[in-house]
Amino acid sequence: MLAFGEVQTGLLQNSVALPLRATEHLLSNEADERVRSVERPVARSVSPDRLEGVDCRLPTTSGRQTRAIGTVVSRAVVVAGHVAQGSAYARVAPARTTIRLPWSHYLASPGHLEAIGKLDQSDLEQGVLTGARTADTLELSAIAARMLDTVQRSRLIDHAPPLRTPRVRLRWTALLDRSVERPGGTFTLVSEDVRSLQLRMPTTDLSAVVALCEDLAVHDWLLTTVLSVLDAMLAHDRSRAERVSRLKPLLEHLPHLWVPGAHVPEELMPIWSALDRRPGFTRQWERAMDRVKNQITIGELELLESVATKPAR
Repeated sequence: MLAFGEVQTGLLQNSVALPLRATEHLLSNEADERVRSVERPVARSVSPDRLEGVDCRLPTTSGRQTRAIGTVVSRAVVVAGHVAQGSAYARVAPARTTIRLPWSHYLASPGHLEAIGKLDQSDLEQGVLTGARTADTLELSAIAARMLDTVQRSRLIDHAPPLRTPRVRLRWTALLDRSVERPGGTFTLVSEDVRSLQLRMPTTDLSAVVALCEDLAVHDWLLTTVLSVLDAMLAHDRSRAERVSRLKPLLEHLPHLWVPGAHVPEELMPIWSALDRRPGFTRQWERAMDRVKNQITIGELELLESVATKPAR
């Protein structure tokens, strides 16, 4: 079985971290469905799933016209009251008939797409990971973005974030097959704000795979945010005071969020651990945070020296 999805991650547009109960209120819907939350090792709340009915072409690099009918699952996630995510995903399999069935048939299998026409899994994987699309192609990025935008535009937050940060997209595919002998993943930086993740997994538990991808997306966003702020500070000739004031929020709001695999099921932790070793997320994170601390220390020392050397009046 092939599954694929997209996760978009950004800083929640609020001046402080939301408490857990406020986060649950933010993610609740009009149907009063339950928001799923955990508090440890780091708080995480997941909105009720939303189903999107689709009838469109699958993304392919070859241009193959494979029609897919079914539903896509989408949801919003908030981590530690600070990081917001929009997530959309589905699994796909060949349809048993070339005739479109009543929607009740597709709604009975949430997150399942039935492919009409030849389904080339390799072609579909590359289409998803490279963002191949035409006017009538399934676009999970739009669905994920809508979930994240709904949270960010809510009147329940103050829209005064302590940092200006990028929104980062993670496209992912996962071949789910118990016969996979060498599970693993390939993580790629596609552009400044787009990443891809190709997985091979000896499991059919799609919910576990989605949790892995969302957790990886959070940590990639954390690292990207710190590096982008550092690069912006060092690329321009800013005053010492301005440099310190822009870097300090990184230390105040982000370090406690770095808990790799915090919500990844135990059976998939070897995959996360392998990705953490190469490309080495934690090593890069530690070095980046050391740079932040050093820049703040140097800036504050220079400010103290400038005050001490000012002639007395």
